[in-house]
Order: sequence, then structure tokens, then C-alpha cells
Amino acid sequence: MSMKWIEVIMPQLAESLVSATIAKWLKKPGDRVEQYEPICEVITDKVNAEIPSTVDGIMGDLLVEEGTTIAVGEAICRMQVAASDEEAEEQVTHASQQQNGDHVHVQQSANYASAAGAASTAGHDPNQPMRNRYSPAVQSLAAEHGLNLQSIQGTGAGGRITRKDVLAVIAQGGNAGAASVQSSAVAGQHASSVPSGSPFSGLNRGNADLGASAGETVPAVDAGVPVRHSGIHLTESPKIPQIEVEGGGQGRSEYFIDVTPVRNAIARNMRQSVSEIPHAWTMIEVDVTNLVMLRNKLKDEFKRKEGINLTYLSFMMKGVVNAIKDYPIMNSVWAVDKIIVKRDINLSMAVGTEDSVLTPVIKHADQRNIAGLAREVDELARKTREGTLKLDHMQGGTFTVNNTGSFGSILSQPIINYPQAAILTFESIVKKPVVINDMIAVRSMANLCLSLDHRILDGVISGRFLQRVKENLEGYTMETKVY
Repeated sequence: MSMKWIEVIMPQLAESLVSATIAKWLKKPGDRVEQYEPICEVITDKVNAEIPSTVDGIMGDLLVEEGTTIAVGEAICRMQVAASDEEAEEQVTHASQQQNGDHVHVQQSANYASAAGAASTAGHDPNQPMRNRYSPAVQSLAAEHGLNLQSIQGTGAGGRITRKDVLAVIAQGGNAGAASVQSSAVAGQHASSVPSGSPFSGLNRGNADLGASAGETVPAVDAGVPVRHSGIHLTESPKIPQIEVEGGGQGRSEYFIDVTPVRNAIARNMRQSVSEIPHAWTMIEVDVTNLVMLRNKLKDEFKRKEGINLTYLSFMMKGVVNAIKDYPIMNSVWAVDKIIVKRDINLSMAVGTEDSVLTPVIKHADQRNIAGLAREVDELARKTREGTLKLDHMQGGTFTVNNTGSFGSILSQPIINYPQAAILTFESIVKKPVVINDMIAVRSMANLCLSLDHRILDGVISGRFLQRVKENLEGYTMETKVY
């Protein structure tokens, strides 16, 4: 079977991503590679990820060394893949032309040009210019369920396949033809418009397809159709920065630490936040004695039932969400000539690792009870520390909370998670003597610290918001339900 060489490019893993660093090659030259099999690990400014192959083939030259940062869209390696029938025929025709002389060469070139023009017309439908552009969510979902994206009719703009289209096929038992009668009819009319060179045309093929008969369609890269490559599979925890000691550590009083892409992103985002946002800060003290008693009552049973810890953070999040409902301006973004108030309450949760801090997002936090928030907190914190977060977990946050009290802090001045309007920290719970009705009592007290964007929020609204959070936290009783 005829083979050809293709270049694998660095995919755009997120809308804002412009470059990534090759951390480790998982395949070396000569290795056989299956479609969707990871070929390398990359480090981005958000998370670590694996780059999957979009075709079956054999790994060729590695064009980028480990540790090198490369821009999105640039080639990272070459792969040898099976050529399609048309390409194999072209190679045979070209060899015949060289043997038969100039006259035959001209005649056959004209015939081939006519055939190529017809194939090109059939391979691209001007009414569906987005037919072969797949979003990361669509690719990941199709790979998970073993679906061939070429057999699914897209209902999005320009014929693009949406996540809803893939879910409809899955609901029909994975039969793309059964998803809808209309979609099947349209797919039949445009069967010739599906380019055989699409990198996803052989989704269900294995390595054995490299030796298949010449009549089968073999996945190849179509250079004429721009395709956004993706399909993210995240792996291990962020690596500890490599430490290099100047001069081998002999008599030196300092050493240097490599700045990782994640640390560089943190520096950039923090600098942007403090330079663009006029920060203001306020604090309130909360009596959480009833909350402590309630948690102590429920935590053992919750652990047996759910298998996770019932933390104070989930109660605090519920109090914050209910306060945001009363003061929706806290859930907003500054947009120069207007203020955008977000309807969805998506809580960003600051999670620290050995060398970075990430803010995974709990989507639609206002629709979850305390138990649901506890499950989300546990899952996102675990995925953060294991390095298995997906980019979707990091996007869409509207308000940030941080449990700084988990490491003993009693007071902090957090930097706002740009471009949000505020960030709230829950400090350590400390027993203090408190005057109640002219009597001294020992109570469990905690500080809530709020940093706010003074372009959007002023002292009055921020003070009322904090007071509402205080009321919600002090309002927990022994009868409060977590479900």
C-alpha cells in the first residue's frame, strides 16, 4: 500500500492559548501510532495535557525537542500514513508519465486535472464550510463513544457538528443514521461531499487498517480544509520546577528556579488584575459556633454515605451563593462603558498545589444543595492535585472563594481573579471570648475577607453583601439539612 508523509501541528487547546511547551514525547520515530493515541505531553499556562494523534500511522521525525515552547499551528512532528486511493493512483500515473514521454505526459496530466477538479468539487460543499471543523467537546465525546464524525450530520452554523448532534446520535444507540430521518436524507445527498482526507474519517479503524485493501478509505490530512485539532486528555500533577544551582552550588549564596508556564500565567494574571482593577478591601467577623456543631453532628454519617469529607467550605459556599442572589451586582464584570451582570452563578474555587494555584469552577452553584457543593469541592480539589483537570473546568467563573483558613490564616488580602468583581476568603475558625448580652462566652469565630473592584462595587453594597453572608452562616441550626 502506498504511504505518504504528513505534518502534525500544535493544536489550539483553548481560545486564549497561543503557545505550549513540549514536556515529553510519548512516541519515538518508528513507533506505530493509533488514532487518538497520545503522542506527547505539553505544558500550557493553565493545565498539562496530552496531544492525541488524529490519524493512524507511523511516527517519523520529531521536529521539536522536549522543553521547547512552540506556537499554535506550527508543526511538531511528521508521521507516515496510508495514502488514499486517489493519491495512490496519482503516484502510479506520475510514474507512467515519466516513462511514456512528453506527449503522454501532457494528455494524462489533462485527464488527471479534470478528475482532480471533480474530486475537489465533491470534497467541499460551499453550503457547509464548517462541516469539518470540530470543537474539543465534540471530538472528546465522539472518541469516548467510538463514533465516526463523518457519519453525523451537523446542524450548527455552516454545517458544523455540535455537541447536541453527537448526543442525539448517542441517544439513538450510536447509530448516526437513526438520529433523524431528515439528517439521514441530507447525509445521503452529500455523501460525496465528505472529504476522504479528513483526519477523523477513520475513527473506528485500528492499526490493521494500514494494511487494508486499496478500496478502503484511509485517514489522511486534508491540507485544503482548515481543521482545529484538539481532544484533550490531561495527565499528571504539575511538575515541581527544575532547580539549577549557579556554579554547581560551590560557594554560591543563591540559586535559580525555572519559571514554568503555569507560574508565568499566574504572574501575568496577577499583574493584570492589580494594574487594571482598583482593589478595595473589607472584612467581617462571623460567629460560626452553630455551624461547627452542625458539621460535627453530620460529618461521620456523611462520610459513610458519600465517601467524602463534609467540609466547612461547602457551607460557606451555600451562604455566599444565597447572598449573591440578593446582591447580583457582586456577580458582574467591568466592560468599560457598561457593567455585565452574570445570571449564572459559577463559583471559582482557589486550590493550591506544590508550585501553583488553580481556580476550577463549580458551574451553576446556585442550583446545588450543601451536599452537592461538597461533592463538587472534593472532586475538583482532587482533580487539581492529580493534574486531571480539563480546560472546561477552568472556564466560566463569575465569583471566587478561597478557603485560606485551611492552612491557619486568620486574615488575608486576596487579589481579584480577573475579570471578576470580587473574591472572598474564609479564614481559620478560632475560639475566642465574646461578649454576648454583657456576658463573656467562648465562641467559634472566623473572619471573612473581601477584595472588590471599586469600579463596580462601593462600600455600601459590599458591606451589605458581607452582612448577608454573615447572617447566612450564623443562621445554620442543628436542624439544617444538607440534602
